[in-house]
Amino acid sequence: METSVVIILICSGLIVGFINTMAGGATIISLSVLTWLGLPLTVANGTNRLAVFFQTITSVSNFQNSHLIDWKKSIRVGIPTVIGSVLGSFIAVKLNEDIIRYSFVVIMIIMLAFILIKPSLWLKGNAALLELPVKKWNYPLFFIIGVYGGFLHVGVGYYLLATVVLGLGLDLMRANVMKNLLVMLYVPFSLVLFIVNDEIAWKYGLIHAIGNVIGAFVASRIAIKRGADVIRWIMIVVIALLTADMAGLINIKSAIGVLLAK
Repeated sequence: METSVVIILICSGLIVGFINTMAGGATIISLSVLTWLGLPLTVANGTNRLAVFFQTITSVSNFQNSHLIDWKKSIRVGIPTVIGSVLGSFIAVKLNEDIIRYSFVVIMIIMLAFILIKPSLWLKGNAALLELPVKKWNYPLFFIIGVYGGFLHVGVGYYLLATVVLGLGLDLMRANVMKNLLVMLYVPFSLVLFIVNDEIAWKYGLIHAIGNVIGAFVASRIAIKRGADVIRWIMIVVIALLTADMAGLINIKSAIGVLLAK
């Protein structure tokens, strides 16, 4: 493997690990870089999950050291999320990608409006909900998010953040911690399916993971120190860019290809 490819993988991984840990949505960068380097999309999808796995282990370890993880609730909602991710990986080829794309755009626009208009919902959490056990209606929501995560993974962090904040009452900081933990729980199961189907480029994935781990470490430390407000603003910027890309207003993949070609 050429030195330039190694540098590209590590540097892009660093950016992806940072953004995914702080908010989400950076998978589109990983897929763009990996496909630009010549990997088929299905292989790029599996290879990216290898890097995400190491990324979430790093961020969750940092959050655990700061005693920020609510293990009881995380495991409760993690079970349907994992089950959904396995199902999503199996039925991926049967779903209409255009429908998912348009649904993604609509949901992201609504979420962006909530973040901008009602920041208190995201920053402060809901003390009344925190004291209650997980509601039954939360389980199917996490299951559905798991299905989506198993299928595309792109932007799944925002769905998890919205459900955790508005459904469980956690503030944005602790919701982000739970989001990283839930992704760490379900990614290995979908990763196994890609391994079985020989759709992982191990060298690319492991080198990309080096950057992901560094980015995740830095981001988790910043999140712990700066709290929910910095996470909110990163979410606003990334959601806006990701929604514009999904709506066809901009093309992130092409822009990354131009930058890498230079």
